[in-house]
Amino acid sequence: MNSMLVSVLTAVAVVAGIGLLIGLILSIASIVMAVPKNEKAEQVLSVLPGANCGACGYSGCSGYAEALSKGEATVGLCSPGGEQCAADIAAVLGVDAGTTEKKIAVVQCQGSLDNTDYRATYQGTQSCLAAQKLGGGLTACAYGCMGLGDCERVCPYGAIRVCNGVAMVDNERCKACGLCVKACPRRIIALVPEKRAAVSRCMNRDKGAVTRKLCSTGCIGCKKCEKACPVNAVTVSGFCAVVDNEKCIGCKKCIKECPQGVISLLVR
Repeated sequence: MNSMLVSVLTAVAVVAGIGLLIGLILSIASIVMAVPKNEKAEQVLSVLPGANCGACGYSGCSGYAEALSKGEATVGLCSPGGEQCAADIAAVLGVDAGTTEKKIAVVQCQGSLDNTDYRATYQGTQSCLAAQKLGGGLTACAYGCMGLGDCERVCPYGAIRVCNGVAMVDNERCKACGLCVKACPRRIIALVPEKRAAVSRCMNRDKGAVTRKLCSTGCIGCKKCEKACPVNAVTVSGFCAVVDNEKCIGCKKCIKECPQGVISLLVR
């Protein structure tokens, strides 16, 4: 019995010793191989909003903070954070905050159920991405909003809602994080500078005669808007009007000339 007890105790002691040795080795390794913290990046990260949306062009807030700490990124790239965030980052880095241009998301479609219709009855997963993969979508217009709310679900600010079959953006709530832009399979949502400028609310590229049959508010490529613009801010390409936000002066001449009501002011 005594010899058995001794054997058991010896085994326990050996296992405990091995465990202690491994723990000691791991502790030493964690110290020797530890990656030094970038304190400046940590400070910058603490003032970022934590949305991790990627609107800045980096993988997330930590990636942007790392780039800022190394002088590889400019201060005003965080759209959700806005001017206050830019000022806080500048204070941490000891640089000039500069000016931050506020942006908002714009849905380039007015294809509500009053203006267009579905070409098929859809009973699958309530997702625009899923519907798009199934026969190219369910709306009559192959370029329009499908209204199944992928953009609405990803918005962390409650700034976008599907109303009567089409997504709409609340300018006051929108932080221009860009998540809705990424979520839309038809790429009809864009981020544009928030200013008094015209914006085209259609992405349809069919010929005018086809568009008229599909949507009562679709662009027919008539070029009246293009001809009316005094600063060449409006161009029609592929039967679709495109407005250059940087050139536009908000004179509303293109809006008055548009027979389909496709163009409207972004900010009144």
